[in-house]
Amino acid sequence: MSHVRRFEEPDELIEFGGVTEQLITLGGLTVSRAVQPPGWRWSTHFKPLVGGERCQAHHVGIVLAGRQGVELEDGTVYEMGPGDLYDIAPGHVGWVVGDEPCVLLEWSGMRTWIGGSVRTRVLSALVFTDIVDSTGMAARLGDAAWHELLSMHFHATRDAIERFGGRQVKTTGDGVLGAFDAAASAVRAAVAIRAAAADQGIGIRSGVHIGEIELAGDDVRGITVHEASRIMAKAGTHEILASEAVVMLCRSSGLVFEDAGEHELKGVPDRWRLYRVVGA
Repeated sequence: MSHVRRFEEPDELIEFGGVTEQLITLGGLTVSRAVQPPGWRWSTHFKPLVGGERCQAHHVGIVLAGRQGVELEDGTVYEMGPGDLYDIAPGHVGWVVGDEPCVLLEWSGMRTWIGGSVRTRVLSALVFTDIVDSTGMAARLGDAAWHELLSMHFHATRDAIERFGGRQVKTTGDGVLGAFDAAASAVRAAVAIRAAAADQGIGIRSGVHIGEIELAGDDVRGITVHEASRIMAKAGTHEILASEAVVMLCRSSGLVFEDAGEHELKGVPDRWRLYRVVGA
């Protein structure tokens, strides 16, 4: 694949709610160019399609042309124009200001068109990742190169999570926690994250688990989160381990697992049978 790309020949073209998005994946990252026409408003053009009172995507990008108005959940209102970089948290509404189309370049949030109310406790599939020997890599690369590589890894990981319908909950040191509605989507995202990390010369380990979690703002809590973290800790470099519950829910998905034996998870009762992801 060429290392020089143009949005006129995107990997994916999305037209939704009056907005046109051209997406390109390059160097392990996916970026999009979004064009919002004059008169476009989230509440008018997206809300009827996705539900909810506000956009629940986390947008990070830069305004290339036109102007965008934004209202945050706390009532703060501001306006962005060409050259403005932005990091907009979930829980906002946006609209085009003036008679010129607003053109945005984004590297986060382009696939997350979700809305609706949030329940306190939900069933969720979780993916935990962690970089193996991150201290050694940082020492070999030096601070500047390490931070640049880590930033690229986090962007690629977030993109993989969004691509399979999940959301990135948080970064955890050198790792990431993602949440999904379906177990198969979580496993496929873990495979994509591993592939992107390998392309960047990074070895990661991953754990996939499913259970009930408690939503606490943008964060998640509960024993399922703790169990998923302990499953990840049992994995080796480039290895994805899944709980038995995940495997049972993926029986008709086409995913392939092999028995990785029984394990004791630190701080978790009983012995757990874990499975290694070997095909997706």
